[in-house]
Amino acid sequence: MNHTMTGSVATSQTSRPKVFYDGGCPLCRREIAHYQRLDTEEHIHWVDIHAQPDALREHNLSWEPAMQRLHLLDTDGRMLTGAYAFAALWRNLPYYRRLATILALPGTLALLDRLYNRFATWRWNRRCDAACDFGGRDEGAGNGS
Repeated sequence: MNHTMTGSVATSQTSRPKVFYDGGCPLCRREIAHYQRLDTEEHIHWVDIHAQPDALREHNLSWEPAMQRLHLLDTDGRMLTGAYAFAALWRNLPYYRRLATILALPGTLALLDRLYNRFATWRWNRRCDAACDFGGRDEGAGNGS
């Protein structure tokens, strides 16, 4: 299963993968900070979409769906989400490349993506339990689904 976001494939290639993450989530911030420390050669372009929601517009992504799951735009212009995005990210980070190789085994990513979906839903509901005000952030952005 190729887990790209239907209707949100970028129109151009990029020189390095671009990771879109929820910088307003303490857990997400800690995890991304860990990856950023490992990315000493700056192989990844990091985008905090909590702080920079307009960065999604050029990729036809809506803010809320992008905040709910990790997204990665690969160098071929494909938008990956969830476990598929993590695997692509890990292929570019020292210490994680071997894990990314293991995840390429048949069926592994599909299973992990289902588990990630459960976690991502739980995280989003917990983070936004009647506290999120989207304030029209999706105006002008694509539907991303």
